[in-house]
Amino acid sequence: MSNKVYNFSAGPAVLPKIVTQQLSEAAINYNDHGLSILEMSHRSKPISSMVEETTELVKEILNVPENYDICWLQGGASTQFSMIPMNFISKTDTVDYADTGAWSAKAIKEAQRFGHVNITSSSKDSVYSYIPKEIQQDSSSKYLHITSNNTIYGTQYKVFPNLINPNGFLIADMSSDIFSRIIDVNKFGIIYAGAQKNMGPAGVTMVIIRHDLLDRINDNIPSMFDYRIHVSKGSMFNTPPVYAIYAVNRTLHWLKDMGGLSVIEEKNIRKSDLLYNEIESNLCFKSSVAPEDRSTMNVPFLFDGTGDDAHFLSYCEDCGLLTLKGHRSVGGFRASIYNAMPEEGIKALINAMQSYEKGKYVK
Repeated sequence: MSNKVYNFSAGPAVLPKIVTQQLSEAAINYNDHGLSILEMSHRSKPISSMVEETTELVKEILNVPENYDICWLQGGASTQFSMIPMNFISKTDTVDYADTGAWSAKAIKEAQRFGHVNITSSSKDSVYSYIPKEIQQDSSSKYLHITSNNTIYGTQYKVFPNLINPNGFLIADMSSDIFSRIIDVNKFGIIYAGAQKNMGPAGVTMVIIRHDLLDRINDNIPSMFDYRIHVSKGSMFNTPPVYAIYAVNRTLHWLKDMGGLSVIEEKNIRKSDLLYNEIESNLCFKSSVAPEDRSTMNVPFLFDGTGDDAHFLSYCEDCGLLTLKGHRSVGGFRASIYNAMPEEGIKALINAMQSYEKGKYVK
């Protein structure tokens, strides 16, 4: 295997090297306090200040308006699939969901436990190869739920839908493309994102919720699933995942130092364009994703005709290009090129693809 290794995993994903170094140091002695961050009370001043700073970093980088609250929760985005409908709907209510991939399908399944789900659109018949542009919303829907980026199928919303119900609100699962581009937070009632992509390692979930929505929450919600509780307690209702939040803190500092969302968005577009251009021009490979909906975060591709997936993956591993195997529901290959993937990693993959095309299996 090559001495230089690039991690193309969809998640847990590549982290900036400086962040892993800072995490390592904090695990031994956090900011010269003489204790590991893993040992410190979440009620202590150093930790509570760190969590508050992380929240402020989110507000600054995403330009979050003042009328939004931010929570640091556990259970991943999958818990939000249930927590959102539990808080906001009853059996007689209707909610809209766009079906654009495996994760949106899971969210739909959970929401159906609490109320009626109107599926506004679906690209399932094409193996989720595009984002439907025509959606059929219910005029009485409490909210519209979308998944902004689909890690398995490589599609991404470039334009977010507008609502037909003026009293409804838009919810987005942004687990796999949060902090990768500029977004208008005002367009959303709730944004949620599990870590292990662009924010940091698994263990913490960020929820951005518009404050007025707290008044719409159902009564008799179990405390751990009630957004009002977590907002009022500053995400300290129970012991939060301190180490995971610190990883987010360090990652956001790295992003801020780089220049913020405008800079990282430009980098991500450049990286993905390089890879898509190679897929289009390389005689060995193809993309089945609609060009206008192609993700800048997750790039699935296939052999164009016959080919030995295992052989190409083995060759890539010899080149130091790891975890490129596509999801089992799609097959082929998938390069996840999140914020921390350097452009050099993309170029290394392109070189391997070009060598493979020419039959020059040079390590």
